[in-house]
Amino acid sequence: MRRIVVTEFVSLDGVMEDPGGSERTPFGGWTFKFPDAEGMKYKLDELFAHDAMLLGRVTYEGFAEAWPDRTDDMGFAERMNAIPKYVVSRTLEHATWNNSTVISGNLPEQIVRLKSAPGNDILVVGSRTLAQYLMDADLIDEYRLMVFPIVIGGGARLFGPAPASPILHLVATQPLASGTVILTYTPHRGT
Repeated sequence: MRRIVVTEFVSLDGVMEDPGGSERTPFGGWTFKFPDAEGMKYKLDELFAHDAMLLGRVTYEGFAEAWPDRTDDMGFAERMNAIPKYVVSRTLEHATWNNSTVISGNLPEQIVRLKSAPGNDILVVGSRTLAQYLMDADLIDEYRLMVFPIVIGGGARLFGPAPASPILHLVATQPLASGTVILTYTPHRGT
């Protein structure tokens, strides 16, 4: 069975809002203060290791606007445009970005169906509301947090009020030269 892997850029104080600056918030673009070739390679390898992306509507629309016209020598843009994308939305009826499908209705059932399909794991990027929903529904199999050494002081956070606070087990750490640390967790599902 495929796994749901949530991968996020977060600040030391847990902010995930507008890491690249495209949302034009007062907090935007904070990841660019920490250039790191090793971190870029990690994100490239991560993208190629997954067979699909599961996105919320807001993240999907931002990506659909940004990626179709991009190119790069590493193949990141080509992979972003080619990978199957599943968009969770109550309002979006048609997904126009290449290889995209809108899913709605019984979300837990749809997620189980996606996980049961053959292939490699499914990546959730950004998509804060979706990630929080998946967390509350205990549908996340792994968290990959690229924690940047900066305190933002405001903005949307990945971990907010939840019906049940998830207990996570640290399975890997990877410090980068920039001071950023990649933390990999799995949820505790036992007693």
